Amino acid sequence: MKPPRQFYQPLAIGAPEPLRALPVRLERMIHFVPPHIEKLRAKVPELARQVDVVLGNLEDAIPIEAKEAARQGFIAMAAATDFGATGLWTRINALNSPWVLDDIGEIVAAVGNKLDVIMLPKVDGPWDIHYLDQLLAQLEARHRITKPILIHAILETAQGVNNVEAIALASPRMHGMSLGPADLAASRAMKTTRVGGGHPEYKVLADAQNAEARPSFQQDLWHYTIAKMVDACAAAGIKPLYGPFGDFSDPAACEAQFRNAFLMGCVGGWSLHPSQIDIAKKVFSPDPVEVAFAKKIVDAMPDGAGAVMVDGKMQDDATWKQAKVLLDLARLVAAKDPAMAARYAL
Repeated sequence: MKPPRQFYQPLAIGAPEPLRALPVRLERMIHFVPPHIEKLRAKVPELARQVDVVLGNLEDAIPIEAKEAARQGFIAMAAATDFGATGLWTRINALNSPWVLDDIGEIVAAVGNKLDVIMLPKVDGPWDIHYLDQLLAQLEARHRITKPILIHAILETAQGVNNVEAIALASPRMHGMSLGPADLAASRAMKTTRVGGGHPEYKVLADAQNAEARPSFQQDLWHYTIAKMVDACAAAGIKPLYGPFGDFSDPAACEAQFRNAFLMGCVGGWSLHPSQIDIAKKVFSPDPVEVAFAKKIVDAMPDGAGAVMVDGKMQDDATWKQAKVLLDLARLVAAKDPAMAARYAL
């Protein structure tokens, strides 16, 4: 581990100073775009006005023969589009792949000053972050990048889950982490082919009562991992996100999984299909009724001290902090979304 005095020093002469706090940005959904498909690239300027983050995907779901086209397509897409307040990310290929060096080198050289975050797949431990951290610093210095490019790790191996706290603290470049349920399921030898969500056979039974049928209750396969990831991110001051939900035909299940993650502390999830954009907006924007109640709490105790009764419920320092979380998020949503701003009336 680096000594505290050295943690925020640039790793290359001429590289930008590392950030000491993450930019305050709305990231309810990271919308994946396959940049090798020209007709989808053409929709990016319009898409950038609808989503919080546009991500050019270079890894899974991109055929081997299209890897080069995807990289060049992302560079063209990034150079040609004004993203405004919308984040621009890319998911590069894994560090053990034959494409990753070209992904990093060519993208930073061409559009490094527009790129906000590199999403790194299959992170096993802090050593993966250290490698990318050093390489990015060298490239930033070479190409005179003026702001540090952040790193977002995908938690999709058993070893990565085991090292989640060390990954979260590995570098000041760390933006956050996303759950990668499909690869993680394979890494753990879990018996499911689903991409996120629950499984009907992962359940508990109600107590037996005479000869009556026993009700069963489906459980969440990912509860433990999400909780572990959220704690690691919260302790490090970085952002946890849910990741993908692969069944586009089941929006209700997608909404339920996103909501579970939101309630546990995740700030957003991935949208792999346009139909999931509105689901993410709905779920990862706080409910106006809860925001109104949170505002009552903060108005009743502006400095968070003491205890008061609000609508017959006792409020104190702990609930004031909870209310602040909701209010701060609502204000961030309202700044980007006029419709939600009207509903929040802040």
